[in-house]
Amino acid sequence: MRTVRILGTHGVPAGYGGFETAAEAVARYLVGNGWRVVVYCQEPDHGQGVITDEWEGIERVRIPIARDGWLGTAHFDLVSIGDAVKHRDICLTFGYNTAIFNLRQKLAGIPNVINMDGIEWSRARWGKFRQAILWANERIACWIGDELIADHPEIAVYLRGRARAEKITTITYGAPLITSADPAPVSALGLTPGGYLTLIARPIPENSILELVQGFSAQPRPVELVLLGDYGDDPYHQAVRAAASDQVRFPGAIYDPTVTAALRFHSAGYLHGHTVGGTNPSLVEALGAGNPVVAHDNPYNRWVAQDAALYFSDVAGADQAITRLTSEPGLADTLRLAARARHAAEFTWEHVAGQYEQLLLIAMEGRK
Repeated sequence: MRTVRILGTHGVPAGYGGFETAAEAVARYLVGNGWRVVVYCQEPDHGQGVITDEWEGIERVRIPIARDGWLGTAHFDLVSIGDAVKHRDICLTFGYNTAIFNLRQKLAGIPNVINMDGIEWSRARWGKFRQAILWANERIACWIGDELIADHPEIAVYLRGRARAEKITTITYGAPLITSADPAPVSALGLTPGGYLTLIARPIPENSILELVQGFSAQPRPVELVLLGDYGDDPYHQAVRAAASDQVRFPGAIYDPTVTAALRFHSAGYLHGHTVGGTNPSLVEALGAGNPVVAHDNPYNRWVAQDAALYFSDVAGADQAITRLTSEPGLADTLRLAARARHAAEFTWEHVAGQYEQLLLIAMEGRK
C-alpha cells in the first residue's frame, strides 16, 4: 500500500483555516483511492505523550506541544519531521516556514513535496525578524523540495526565479459546492437571506477591509454588510468600526462550517480585498457558494474569479462596484452563473486532490 505522511499543518479534523482544510481534503481523497495516509497533528500538552489513533480512515500522530505561537509550531515541526524520517515514506509538507528542518528528509533521500503557500515572508504582519526567517526558509525549501506546489500561476512565476521550473507545479485550493443551505443560522443572526453582503477575512490592512467598509458606507444600501472576524482594540480594527455605517454588522468570528456555509449561500454577494498571496481559500469558497464577487484588482484575484467579479482599486472603486452589484438588474445573476462555472472548472476538491495524487506519484518515481 502506498503511504504518504502529511506534515506542516495543525492536523485533522481541520479547524484553523484554508491550509488545514486543504490537507484534510487531500488526505480524504487519497484514503478513498487506497493510500495509507498519516497526518501529524499539533495539540496542547495533555500530559499523555504522543498519541496515535485513526480518524475517518486517516492515521493521526498527535503530538502535544506546550508552547503557543510560532515557536510552538516550530517545535511541533521538528518533532514530527523527526518521526517521519524514521519510516522513509514520501512526505507532503504544507508550508515552508521551517524548511531548515526538512533537510533531514533531503539527507535521508526521502521524497518531499512542499506546498509553498504563496509569498508568506512578504506579509508585513510578521515583522522584520520573522520575515527574515521566512525568507531564508523559502530559499531552503526551493532547494531541498523534490516537487514544489504553487497555489497560483503568479506564484509559479515567482518560484521560477528561485527553483528549477521543472519541479514547480501549479495546484490551487478547492472548496465544496454549496447548492443549498438551511437559512436558520442566517435568521438566528438577525439577517434576511439575500439581504446582505459578506466579508470573511483576517482584519489586517493588506486585506483592504477599511477601504471596502468605507466604500460600502459611502451611501445608503439596499443590503447590509456582514464582517466576520474579531474586531477588538487594535487601531486598525477600531478604524474599521469608525468607518462603518449603521448598515454594517459585526457578529464576531464564526468558525462553525454549517453557519459560514449558510451565510455564504444566502449572501447577495462577497467582498474580497486581499492584495497579496496566491489563490485565497475564502475567495474560492465564495465561488463554490455561487457568490457574485467584488474583488481587489490584482493578478491573484483576477485569475481566480475571472468574470465572476467586479474589481476595485480604491475606496471610490469599491463604492462604484458595490453600487453596480446591488442596483443593476441581472448583473448579480450573471456573476453568480460565472462563479459556478469557474468553481466547476478549477476549484472542486476532486480536481485539486487528484492533482496532488499525480504529483506524489511523480515524486515517488523520481521525475525523469
